Amino acid sequence: MGGVLDGVKVIELTTMITGPLAGMLLADLGASVIKVENPDKGDPFRYFRGGLYSGHFIAYNRNKRSLTLDLRSVQGKDILLDMLKQADVLIDNFRHGVLDRLGLSDAVLAEINPRLIHASITGFGRDGPYANRPSYDAVAQSLSGVLSQFVDPQSPQVGGPTLSDNITGFYCAYGILGALHERERTGKGRRIETSMLEATIAFAPDAFVNHKRYGVAVGPLTRVSASQSYAFRCQDGRLIAIHLSSQLKFWEGLLTALERTDIGTHPDFATREKRIDNYVLLRDELGKTFATRPRMEWMQRLEAQDVPYAPVHNVSEVMEDDQVRHLETFYSVQHPTEGEVWGVNPPLFIDGERPGTMRAPPALGEHSEQILGEFGMSGETIAKLKAAKVV
Repeated sequence: MGGVLDGVKVIELTTMITGPLAGMLLADLGASVIKVENPDKGDPFRYFRGGLYSGHFIAYNRNKRSLTLDLRSVQGKDILLDMLKQADVLIDNFRHGVLDRLGLSDAVLAEINPRLIHASITGFGRDGPYANRPSYDAVAQSLSGVLSQFVDPQSPQVGGPTLSDNITGFYCAYGILGALHERERTGKGRRIETSMLEATIAFAPDAFVNHKRYGVAVGPLTRVSASQSYAFRCQDGRLIAIHLSSQLKFWEGLLTALERTDIGTHPDFATREKRIDNYVLLRDELGKTFATRPRMEWMQRLEAQDVPYAPVHNVSEVMEDDQVRHLETFYSVQHPTEGEVWGVNPPLFIDGERPGTMRAPPALGEHSEQILGEFGMSGETIAKLKAAKVV
């Protein structure tokens, strides 16, 4: 099927996760995304595990083409400006002011292409007391208050996948899509900005609302106690998770599955409010019962009572899960020099089909000659630029 963003031209001046993810989301929907990279090794994510085609890079750069361009050179800047005259979207995740120093100020971009949608991602916003600080995922998680909802203050340890990075990429793409839609009516571009700090705060607003409205002191167990979410170790050492939410039938179904109706009459657990207030006590009591049988038996019992549950999978188990295999969540494609490349399909179906054919992430500069040719450059000129290490 054709992509819903077919014909949209995107120039991506980004590295690591936030910007590359935003670009990849647009590419998945059919946009032509050109990733402009430094000729010297390119995006730092390329060499996270040696070489220039790491798993980190693969994860966030499918369906793009790579153009190497030395933006420190006059020729490199001129080439980029010519490309931006024909582009629909520019994405960058530089610190504020970097593009100005490259000669790509808002005024310049608006003059050369009034239809251009320019989206920027920063750590903390374009100005303010933290504007010039570097930011990465753990920094944004911490400042936003999200990390405090995961970390035990008595035994602090950062863990898990990136959150702030990914969340920010999604918000950036969301803003771009809105601007593209508006431009159909107005013919005018927009300046889109988001920061890792605000994107992370906005992604988990309930903690702030409950704190301001009810004075709730939010910590690692605040949400899970309210949602009645648990993870337990079973007799065979395997883990299982349940999420009871607020429906009484799930609580009653759990007690039936566990054959522990006595817990339901205990004064500490007799109401949902009591179960929230005494979350740790209830967790420990339920845990004793889960430890008496293997996980498969508990899964069968919980399923029979329609209790929301799931085995706690590790990464390799996810790939073998029956539902995941049925959905064909993962794909495999061939790259001409890098061989087989695995990836995760976009979690979307449009008219019953995935958004489009998945293409492997590009090798560094893989499409430089092709892209420059599309923008009207002769083979002789390209050869001279390559000799001068501009591309």
